[in-house]
Amino acid sequence: MFRKGGFFFLLAIIHCGLAHEEDVHTLQFTEDTFKDAIEKKNHFIMFYAPWCGHCQRLGPIWEQLAEMLNEDEDSRIRIGKVDCTTDNAICSEHDVTGYPTLKFFKAGESQGTKFRGTRDLPSLTSFINEQLGSIPSEEENEEVAPSIPEAVNGLIELTEDTFDKHVSSGHHFVKFYAPWCGHCQKLAPTWDELANSLRHDKSVSIAKVDCTQHRAVCGQFDIKGYPTLLWIEDGKKMDKYTGQRAHEDLKAYVATMLGKSAESGDSKEDVGDGAVLPVSTLTGDNFQHGVEKGISFVKFFAPWCGHCKRLAPTWDDLGKKFLTKESVRIAKVDCTVEASKELCNEQEVDGFPTLLLYREGKKVSEYNGSRTLDDLYEFVMNHLKSHDEL
Repeated sequence: MFRKGGFFFLLAIIHCGLAHEEDVHTLQFTEDTFKDAIEKKNHFIMFYAPWCGHCQRLGPIWEQLAEMLNEDEDSRIRIGKVDCTTDNAICSEHDVTGYPTLKFFKAGESQGTKFRGTRDLPSLTSFINEQLGSIPSEEENEEVAPSIPEAVNGLIELTEDTFDKHVSSGHHFVKFYAPWCGHCQKLAPTWDELANSLRHDKSVSIAKVDCTQHRAVCGQFDIKGYPTLLWIEDGKKMDKYTGQRAHEDLKAYVATMLGKSAESGDSKEDVGDGAVLPVSTLTGDNFQHGVEKGISFVKFFAPWCGHCKRLAPTWDDLGKKFLTKESVRIAKVDCTVEASKELCNEQEVDGFPTLLLYREGKKVSEYNGSRTLDDLYEFVMNHLKSHDEL
């Protein structure tokens, strides 16, 4: 039987709807576990009430933080929450008078530091970085002059002052990261190697941006997690890299993107040597044109969604199966980017991933079956056969 607080929390989850599965990464603390936890490790805690609308809106962002940091063995911090309707003694002890209240607890210290900023991912991660003591001093910041960046062994470090000018023309592969992120630390030597191996290639630049210092840049590209690797052409985001992070994989991706034709084909994205990208990236700006001909099978997703990550390699394989079928397009839409949020609402995307099939620009079916490659392929083929018979 549900406790009263648990019942309201269940209602809140049902009400929120959009891809907000029950939090699986955020640590839920009680009166029995809270004190012991904050004595042993740094914690960022959300004190909340299940019925609180502001708490419900913050929930998905808080889960993103937890997914990035709680699953990372090298992380110096854990993300948690306390339900003040069921564990009110903790909330009273820490002077929680409104919901949500966010506090950072340094390991071994009983009193937390209250977060008072905007409740978005860049602001929250910047606050974490500041509390962990890795924000450069003002004097160090003053030493960085806003000039054209120079590469070090092929790698360019960009700032708010230099980013826009640098990426305004040409091809750029950019790593958006946070210094405290364990996955970023693991990628760092490989990213350095990639930059060094391409340092003589004038057709592309390999760069990086510290999102804890240059939040405006990362906010501009709606960065939701670290590291995020974006391919940018003439100042515009063209693609997000989601493949393996070995040096050869990254280098092959650069070669593929550099080989892409300046003009996209009617049904697929052309690349050099007569090849095509197996999965097209669509946004609100090019969606209608992208699905207006033939059969289009579109994956609506969010980068932080675990089910989406598991589906990603299968979706790429599905795209490869239809490379020779000009009447079929396999595509994807990132619903977290600004250019696609309205599109996802219009298409009634209420969970991630959502798989929709379009014929001649019109939505005709939603796929809810098994996400194996064979089942997905059969689903498209059945619609293709019925389309050919018309």
